[in-house]
Amino acid sequence: MDASKLNTTYSDIKQEAELIHALAVFLPSPCHLKDPDSLSLAVRQVSTRAFHPEDRETEKDPLRMSSSLVVCEVEESLIAKLKQFRFRKETTNAAIVMKIDQKKQLVILEEEYEDISMDTLREELPERQPRFVVYSYKYVHDDGRVSYPLCFIYSSPNGCKTEQQMMYAGSKNELVKTAELTKVFETRNTEELTEEWLKKKLGFFR
Repeated sequence: MDASKLNTTYSDIKQEAELIHALAVFLPSPCHLKDPDSLSLAVRQVSTRAFHPEDRETEKDPLRMSSSLVVCEVEESLIAKLKQFRFRKETTNAAIVMKIDQKKQLVILEEEYEDISMDTLREELPERQPRFVVYSYKYVHDDGRVSYPLCFIYSSPNGCKTEQQMMYAGSKNELVKTAELTKVFETRNTEELTEEWLKKKLGFFR
C-alpha cells in the first residue's frame, strides 16, 4: 500500500477513536443517547471542537481538545482539606465546593460551607459552569437511624462550554479517588439539587 494512503488511513482511524473517547466523556450517562437530535448535535460539537485544524495548536491549552484528554491534578492544600473534612466532628450539613483553575490545570478549593442545606447549596452553584462538591449530609433514615454520608456531586449544567465540560469530566475520577469517596452523583441541572433528590440517590446504598 502507498505510504501516503497508509498514513491517511491511520490518521482517520486515530481521529475516529479520539471522537468516540470524547463522546464517552461528554455523554457519561446512557440517558443522553435517547434523543437522536441531541446525540447528533453532540457529535458535531465534539468533532468540530476536537479535530478542527486550528484546535491542534498546542496540547497544553486546557481549553483545547488534544490527542489526550486533560486530567487536572488536585492542589495539595485541597487534598489536606478533603482529608480533614472526612474526619470532621460536627453533625451539621457541610460542603466543600471545588473548581478547576484552567491556567494551572489544577482542581482548587472555591468555597467551604458549614451548616448549609441543599437548597442553599444549590443557590451557591453557578448555572453555566461545572463544579465539584463534597457534601457531608445528616441523613435521617426512615427507621430513625442517623448517618453522615459523604457525597461527591458533579454538577455539569446544560449550557456549559463543551471544552470546560470535558475538562471537568476528565478530572472527576482522579478527584473522587483522591477524596476516597464512593457515593458519587452527577447532575446536568442544578435545579434538581434538593434534599429529596439526594435522599433518592442515597437510597441505592441501603
